[in-house]
Amino acid sequence: MKTAQDIVIRPIISERSMMGIQQGKYTFEVAPGCNKIEIAKAVEELFPGTKVKAVNTMHVRGRMKRMGRSAGMTRSWKKAIVTIKPDSKKIEFFESMM
Repeated sequence: MKTAQDIVIRPIISERSMMGIQQGKYTFEVAPGCNKIEIAKAVEELFPGTKVKAVNTMHVRGRMKRMGRSAGMTRSWKKAIVTIKPDSKKIEFFESMM
């Protein structure tokens, strides 16, 4: 059994993810082997008082990077956009960024 900390790895802080906060959408990097139900339960467990309305997931492919002569790939990872219900509590971590 995975714990909530194993499922939700880190929050994604970018301009696009910060614009989604007004609509109640929060972006996280999640473990590649987890599904939408596990992600929803993990977010509700990590942030008490929040109720998840929907979860959208996507796989982000690694890209080619060059460092001088040598070339390599960045890692592939899974991203989840979690929408919370309007009557639930906001996530304080993201609210402090605004």
